[in-house]
Amino acid sequence: MKRTLVTAAITILAIMQTTAAAINITRIDPTDWYAGMKNPQLQLMVYGEGIAQANVTTDYPSAAIDSVVRLDSPNYLLVYLNLNGAQPGEMNLRFTIGKKKRDVKYVLKRREKAGAQRTGFSNADVLYMLMPDRFASGNADNDQIKGMRTYVNDRTQPSLRHGGDLEGIRQHLDYFNQLGVTALWFTPVLENNSPDNNGFSTYHGYATTDYYKVDPRFGTNEEYKRLIEEAHQHGLKVVMDMIFNHCGFEHPWVADQPSADWFNLPEWLKESNGTSNPTGTSFLQTSYKLTPVVDPYASQVDLKETVQGWFVPTMPDLNQRNTHVMTYLIQNSIWWIETVGIDGIRMDTYPYADEEGMARWMKILDQEYPNFNTVGETWVTEPAYTATWQKDSKIAKRNSYLKTVMDFSFYDKINQAKDEETDPWWKGFNRIYNSLVYDYLYPNPASVMAFIENHDTDRFLGNGTDTLALKQALALLLTINRTPQLYYGTEVLMNGTKEVTDGNVRKDFPGGFPGDKKNCFTAEGRTKAENDMFDWCSRILHWRQGNDVVTKGKQIQFIPYNGIYVVARQYAGRTVMTIINGTKQAAEMDVKRYAEVIGSTTTARDITANRSVRLDKSIRLRPRQTMVLDF
Repeated sequence: MKRTLVTAAITILAIMQTTAAAINITRIDPTDWYAGMKNPQLQLMVYGEGIAQANVTTDYPSAAIDSVVRLDSPNYLLVYLNLNGAQPGEMNLRFTIGKKKRDVKYVLKRREKAGAQRTGFSNADVLYMLMPDRFASGNADNDQIKGMRTYVNDRTQPSLRHGGDLEGIRQHLDYFNQLGVTALWFTPVLENNSPDNNGFSTYHGYATTDYYKVDPRFGTNEEYKRLIEEAHQHGLKVVMDMIFNHCGFEHPWVADQPSADWFNLPEWLKESNGTSNPTGTSFLQTSYKLTPVVDPYASQVDLKETVQGWFVPTMPDLNQRNTHVMTYLIQNSIWWIETVGIDGIRMDTYPYADEEGMARWMKILDQEYPNFNTVGETWVTEPAYTATWQKDSKIAKRNSYLKTVMDFSFYDKINQAKDEETDPWWKGFNRIYNSLVYDYLYPNPASVMAFIENHDTDRFLGNGTDTLALKQALALLLTINRTPQLYYGTEVLMNGTKEVTDGNVRKDFPGGFPGDKKNCFTAEGRTKAENDMFDWCSRILHWRQGNDVVTKGKQIQFIPYNGIYVVARQYAGRTVMTIINGTKQAAEMDVKRYAEVIGSTTTARDITANRSVRLDKSIRLRPRQTMVLDF
């Protein structure tokens, strides 16, 4: 009996020693990969205490380890594989430290389709932007997730989480079809595991803490994929919001930096004892001024503040000049395309990141997915600036390979024009005319995304309900040579301003949450004014679908005359004329001035009112009236 106990004790001790001595691997990014990519290189980021000591081998057919990179932290290892010719299957990776060995199974998946078969959004689409936390809640079980850093759901607080999720969006796919939009852009859905702080939270999604995981308060990776698949069945594309410029403070990289140059200017973190409190430290925040990136006279101090300064103390600024960082981010975007089937990417804070690194990303993406599309946030209101960032720009220092840029000039000018009378020179809709005249700067004006508002701006209606101005803005947005983007709820007159908090322009969609007394998803739940606006939008949006005149037509604009602004599109013998009375007085439009686009046509259909309009005599316009004529 005594010998048996001794033997058992020795066996248990051996097991304990083996366990204690085992090579520790806590995760590998990407979690899996795909065979048959044009670029055969794969970077694996391996996490685990002391893992940097490991050597790595594999005997998987046609897979070779090109290099192993040991970073400053002993707890990360970068393994670069060459998968040229490797087939789908389960690859064995052997990690060795001295006499210790650990085998890890790594899956190479079969691609669902070739890269060229993935078609992104275009100017034939209308993107509908929404915030998952604020749109609709379809699953109460994910409102409070155990193990996540402290947070609350409180819909009375504009800057805390409200509980919207992916299931809530999925349950309302029919609504988007009724409205007539063709693509959905969600603000970021990836994990934002940051605690609430003094009434603020990361409900917005722009502080990523895991690049390979949907935030569990929104759902799971599988639910995200299901939502996209069902959106496709409804004829809807899905655009994923990504952020390469920064991550969230609670990302594992912050507490244990892989290398000294993984982040820009991280020295202050030692001064703050690893906290996000910059008080008394050398912390440098970005100036938010993007012009130094293209300014030929820019000082080094200005340029450094723009691209290396942190967005805010709680959003660490990633260093895209570090090739390993950029490779990680590039692979992440490819992984989401392959894994869930997104139809486009919207890249946040585009010019804040390293220009060369971002161009490398776009070039790789374009080579793998030539028909895919990415739009970059380029927040400067001058067309020359925006045009610099578009792919194949003739005025840029280097090619960005970024196909679509955001038209902040249009946003800025339309929001000034709405409060002005259109005069003979500069004010009112002269601002739009004088912005569009610079379209010659763009390699592809049709691939410029225009909008009148978004989650970072005041709503177009402000705190009011001026539907005349709203219809003018939307009519132009949906008919000019642009890719249009709408903001959720505008079609039912949602309003708000940022003067107190951003949360006031990100209110909950009425009817999206249990217990809502008002439901704007149904005609019965909307007021007469809301139904009038919804129907007006829906009529134009459905008319726009598949309309080659609007998406392919030549654009002709007329200098505002007697307060009237006219933009025409012509294609294959058809014409669309958008007519805007930019004054608060009734006006009369002399059709003779527009004979070059009207020709001998005598009647047209006004899409906005679904009625016939004569073109052989002057057109009388009510104050601030809008027409979209089709003939």
